[in-house]
Amino acid sequence: MTFELKARQIRKSFGGVEVLHGVDLDAVGGSVLALLGENGAGKSTLVKIIAGDYQADAGEVVVDGTSYAVLTPRQARDLGVAIIFQEFQDASTLSVAENISLGRMPNRRGVVSWRAINQRAKHILDQLEVDIDPKATVGSLRVGERQIVEIARSLSGSARLLILDEPTAALSHHEAQVLFDFISRLRSQGVAIIYITHRLDEVTEVADRVQVLRDGNTSLLKPVKETDRREMIEGMIGRRMADVGRPIRQGSPTTAPPAIRWVGASSGTAFQDVSLDVKPGEVVALFGKLGSGATDVGETAFGIRALDGGTLEVQGKVAHFKVPTDAISHGVGFLPADRKAGGAFMVRPIAENVAVANWPNLARMGIISDRAEAGAFARWRDKLTIRSRNDPKQRMGTLSGGNQQKVLLARWLERDSNALVLIEPTRGVDVGAREDIYRSLRELASNGVAVLVVTSDYEEVVQVADRTYVMSRGRIAVQLDGDEITTSRLLAAAGG
Repeated sequence: MTFELKARQIRKSFGGVEVLHGVDLDAVGGSVLALLGENGAGKSTLVKIIAGDYQADAGEVVVDGTSYAVLTPRQARDLGVAIIFQEFQDASTLSVAENISLGRMPNRRGVVSWRAINQRAKHILDQLEVDIDPKATVGSLRVGERQIVEIARSLSGSARLLILDEPTAALSHHEAQVLFDFISRLRSQGVAIIYITHRLDEVTEVADRVQVLRDGNTSLLKPVKETDRREMIEGMIGRRMADVGRPIRQGSPTTAPPAIRWVGASSGTAFQDVSLDVKPGEVVALFGKLGSGATDVGETAFGIRALDGGTLEVQGKVAHFKVPTDAISHGVGFLPADRKAGGAFMVRPIAENVAVANWPNLARMGIISDRAEAGAFARWRDKLTIRSRNDPKQRMGTLSGGNQQKVLLARWLERDSNALVLIEPTRGVDVGAREDIYRSLRELASNGVAVLVVTSDYEEVVQVADRTYVMSRGRIAVQLDGDEITTSRLLAAAGG
């Protein structure tokens, strides 16, 4: 019997504000539904209702002909619904194998079988064709590897409906292709899949149908073959929007000395003999898949990782950054791949998040006033199109991912940083916010800031970079300039 789930007229309110206005959704075994929409459109709320994490105010979920006004997480799981959230739901102090078996540890008379746990982990990781040690502690893994463990945990169960929320956000091109192949196999086995993504190129690669939500309503529902990228974007934002193309270089930065430069730089086994530079007035991309060493190079610019060979130069002088404050004092700003763990103070006010790096200059007699922080926020709110309640005391965690990134950009502009190193700057960011961020980066470059974007997103490289260095296996594989930057050349050089 083919699995079939129908969500009908789903309504949901939070704090008196309705966020879903009678939405329908169908998930059918053997097919993939791409679910799109900007942050706040209602995607996560809808799938959490299907997974039993939220209770709908009205409507029903029908599974194989049986209607449920309310589903509990246990009921949803027993019906075969599995969900992988964008934010990690792992146990960072446990091993990979333990995480994959969380909630269903194999045991005999209450005694856990560690052999069975490790065998299960090895089996699913082999199926995904990934080389992760089942005995490694999850907290020691990279962001992309932790995402893979999340996927492995869900797929190792007997899921009939698999909901994937931005599953490739932290994956390299190769790992994404492995996942797509696995999704294809699951589809052929009759599994229903709801695939949430901001990467529109993935829709045509994996999905049969596409459903777009805007402001809690369905704005587009079509077979993928009957729509295109522009229609999907317009469905998400409610207006016409030109595709972001190759950037127009502002001026000629090639005559200026580099603002930041690596010369023959090495760091353990992460990368070796890396030489690259970023000049004032240009956006340079450092592109590489997970494990290429690209992120590690970026981290040395902020004192997070040390060099054991070669040099890092900032404004023409050799720099030895041991801690981030060293980099900050030399005019370097930094956005980490995981903004929540390493960049943003989620429970603190937006204004404080903007002002924190510039506290020494904002303080009066050692005291930082709310007024000074509010002024810092006001200086950048409109310039970076930060969409908020216009309340400096609004908590950072209430903003969408794209607006959180804009706040972190504002932090370094408030500090008057002249070199920015951004790791995966649009990870988990919707289409509209991406365009805003790209536009902001171009404007920063036109004002003389040197911008280095470290990314595994090849579309991002094509859309934003003046020059690109491609890393593979810890070394620079090729440098591309201007119109040389194409998807095919990026993937070929990166080993994709």
